[in-house]
Amino acid sequence: MGRFGYALAQSFLHAFLYLGLLMLLFRFLRMLPLLALLLLPCAQAADLPATLDRVLKGHGLEAGSYGFVVQEIDAAEPLLAVAPDLPLNPASTIKTLTTLAALETLGPAYTWHTRAYALGEVSQGTLHGDLLLQGGGDPYLLEEQFRNLLKAVRRQGIVRIDGDLVVDTSLFDPSVRNESRIDNQAGRTYNVLPHALSVNFQAITYYFAPAADGVNVDISTDPMLPGQRIVNRLKLKAGACTGFQRGISFNYDAATPGGVTFDGQFPASCTRYAMARAVSDPDRYLHALFSHLWHELGGEFTGNLRLEPVPAEATLLVDWESPPLADVIRALNKYSNNLMARHLLLTLAAEHNPGPATVQAGAAALVEYLQGIGVEVATARIVNGAGLSRDTRLSTAQLNAVLRHGYQSRYMAEFVSSLPVVGEDGTMRTRLRGAATQGYMHVKTGTLDEVSAVAGYVVGQSGRVYAVSGILNHALADRGPGVELMDALLAWTRQQ
Repeated sequence: MGRFGYALAQSFLHAFLYLGLLMLLFRFLRMLPLLALLLLPCAQAADLPATLDRVLKGHGLEAGSYGFVVQEIDAAEPLLAVAPDLPLNPASTIKTLTTLAALETLGPAYTWHTRAYALGEVSQGTLHGDLLLQGGGDPYLLEEQFRNLLKAVRRQGIVRIDGDLVVDTSLFDPSVRNESRIDNQAGRTYNVLPHALSVNFQAITYYFAPAADGVNVDISTDPMLPGQRIVNRLKLKAGACTGFQRGISFNYDAATPGGVTFDGQFPASCTRYAMARAVSDPDRYLHALFSHLWHELGGEFTGNLRLEPVPAEATLLVDWESPPLADVIRALNKYSNNLMARHLLLTLAAEHNPGPATVQAGAAALVEYLQGIGVEVATARIVNGAGLSRDTRLSTAQLNAVLRHGYQSRYMAEFVSSLPVVGEDGTMRTRLRGAATQGYMHVKTGTLDEVSAVAGYVVGQSGRVYAVSGILNHALADRGPGVELMDALLAWTRQQ
């Protein structure tokens, strides 16, 4: 072949090899988009824990209906973030924001004051005039506290009141009574609206028990208020003590003050069943409860109720102080009390702005608080502080930022201890009761039609503490799959 021919053959061979490599590279580059599409689902699946992915796929819960964030308290980046910035309805998990803002704005020792005034002279055991009660927005003025307030009035030497009961509710703007119910469930205690002198959550507890004749059902109430009108059409039936409301149908006649009707068949095997309802407006309820307790304490009163502000000539009799805020938020968060949360929002409004408190001013105070702790608020929408709204919106990233801030707060102990302990108390007492999870989490729940959510803290098996926020907005959310999904999220976090 000769040297020249050999060199030429080598050149052709090298050129052929280079050309082959270029063609392979070109084919690889053309396949990159396809490879990316093939790998993308794998990357997404890797971001989602298998236990959560199984629940989502098993119930057909599509993307865009949920968001999750799990982040170690002092970590710069989340351990898990799925649609973290998606605005969703958080239901009652927004109470974590309301209560933390109140703690840091008002302080854990903050108290509410309900004051009693004499509008007339007191002589020989008689108040010759009216007794005035000034509402201070106390969210936890239960029957027991109200009775003790009236006992303190009695200790001022007053037995007989020959005037009326006058109530000053000017702390709250009248517009707070205009919010529409979230559903058509008249008489439900969770639908009670704020009132500056709200007593006992305006609730009456009805107790049902088999009558001695073996046919009918006895109904008693607590408190036993004057003016109640109960139509009892209940009958006993054989069977186990189960079923929705134990077969009791409740009907509230708004046109008849205090009028309720009970229909249905009550299981004879039930020894007693309790049902709490709010069937009276706050002023009528207050007047009835005052009359009942005043007479129970040995006093005399036959007057009516009027709404008027405190006049300059009034004489202060009693300044009744509520439990401190730190105690109040425990009852609020543990049992997700909507009326208490609404009162807390209005208290923030009253402290934030002069004049009667409005829901709008309270919501503005929460937005200002979020901005103050560095949380982006562009997508947030706060309708009330309880979460009892179809229009409230928060993302899981916003909720998680609140939680992480709360854990670094000087009032961290008060805040965390207000949340339900998983498997032990409050709204989480029956969930995740296994040895691996029970007691290792403080978690606030949120539930509405088509909403299920959690927000709180989980101690992982590593000993690290994680802030966890999860929200599902879906037609199936409140029908089982929502709880299953949120419990899977909490249990997965516990494993970290």
